[in-house]
Amino acid sequence: MDRSQKAESVAQLNAVFNEVGVVVITRNLGMTVAQSTDLRNKIRDAGASYKVAKNRLAKLAIADTDYSGIGDFLTGPTAIATSVDPVAAAKAVVDFAKTTDRIEIVGGAMGTQVLNADGIKALATMPSLDEMRGTLIGLIQAPATKIAQLTVAPASKLARVFNAYAEKDAA
Repeated sequence: MDRSQKAESVAQLNAVFNEVGVVVITRNLGMTVAQSTDLRNKIRDAGASYKVAKNRLAKLAIADTDYSGIGDFLTGPTAIATSVDPVAAAKAVVDFAKTTDRIEIVGGAMGTQVLNADGIKALATMPSLDEMRGTLIGLIQAPATKIAQLTVAPASKLARVFNAYAEKDAA
């Protein structure tokens, strides 16, 4: 890599760090190509991205961002998983780490909050942004549904009473 390519790589990483909601640092312990491809596919399906970057360039890229605290995690064969959704990248990496011992979660950050490996695992157990939105919409819609049921209920009860009297008179 020549100097211009390094500068371009730092600029791209810096742009990514300025846009994302969470960064997860992993250490690759001899993953096969098939495992690496599987991990990338799972992360992409979750709406996140996964990149192997040179540690020196990544440290330069995080210098002026909220993620400057994760510089200590960037040692050895590392890779960076990022996502705008604060849970997506963590959930995808933790789920993959359960299936193999070839990847280690080193740590990460959510905004200015630096998280260790246990913090990333705890973050992965939280519901995603879409799940939270669905729950919130369900909670908002529930009272309206109950009101609609209550307004219809007296009419149906009245109809049943009239039907019972009609059947009684017919018998």
